[in-house]
Amino acid sequence: MNGDDVLADRFEEHRGHLKAVAYRMLGSPAEAEDAVQEAWFRLGRTDPDEIRNLGGWLTTVVGRVCPDMLRSRTARREEPMDDTFVPDPVIRPLSDLDPEQEVLQADSVGLALLVVLEMLEPAERLAFVLHDMFAVPFDDIAPVVERTPAATRQLASRARRRVQGATPSADPDLGRQRQVLDAFLAASRGGDFEALVALLHPDVVLRADAGALVRGAAASKVVRGAKAVAEQAVLFARFANFARPVLVNGSLGLVTAPEGRAMSVTALTIADGKITGMYIVADPDRLARLDLPALPE
Repeated sequence: MNGDDVLADRFEEHRGHLKAVAYRMLGSPAEAEDAVQEAWFRLGRTDPDEIRNLGGWLTTVVGRVCPDMLRSRTARREEPMDDTFVPDPVIRPLSDLDPEQEVLQADSVGLALLVVLEMLEPAERLAFVLHDMFAVPFDDIAPVVERTPAATRQLASRARRRVQGATPSADPDLGRQRQVLDAFLAASRGGDFEALVALLHPDVVLRADAGALVRGAAASKVVRGAKAVAEQAVLFARFANFARPVLVNGSLGLVTAPEGRAMSVTALTIADGKITGMYIVADPDRLARLDLPALPE
């Protein structure tokens, strides 16, 4: 193997970690892949002999690339992002899950957390993601965000307070999640309003992102409270027969696909036997770009 092949193999060893960092920063698997690819391009323009810690160097490069991508994304938007935005989910079929993979799912980042991260400034988001999620020292993050280590610590602290105050707790047990999800599907298919209300936390929040072009009942919205969310479930009950359980960012969720065409992806936050959050991506353009698993009939 020549030097380029060795370097490529060493890069591949870090790809999974780099993509995890980038996805938490960008909330999009496709954009995360772009950020990782940019890190590879930059590595190709650098003398590898000058890099003492390749993993740390690559993490820093991705850390520099992602805020630039966030700012570029904001500049491209014709309208500011509102509170209906839901990041792109990562979907896996339930059949993929085995005991070893179940352990790996514990490292997944839920859509509820990504929604909160989207509300942070890029520097806050980077400081929080690198330090709190990947244990990167503040001394190493400070040059990336162009602040002192003390100021970087404050960025992460401010982000941490916002995350802790806005992210609902979740039951990590997939078996208990499945019980609630199955009961929710049964109540939805039967249009059983009272059963739906009983499965929803009184302060449940539904966030549906259908994109800018969808109008009417299916338009983007934020709905709060068990009765209001149950009314939404009853309103769309005719589609419940087309909903299939999947893994969405490591937790149970649904893909609804009438006639095999994806209409929505729903992530659920479940705690103490109640649904506390629902995060729906129903933007047709974004759904078309997602890597969706084959679903059973």
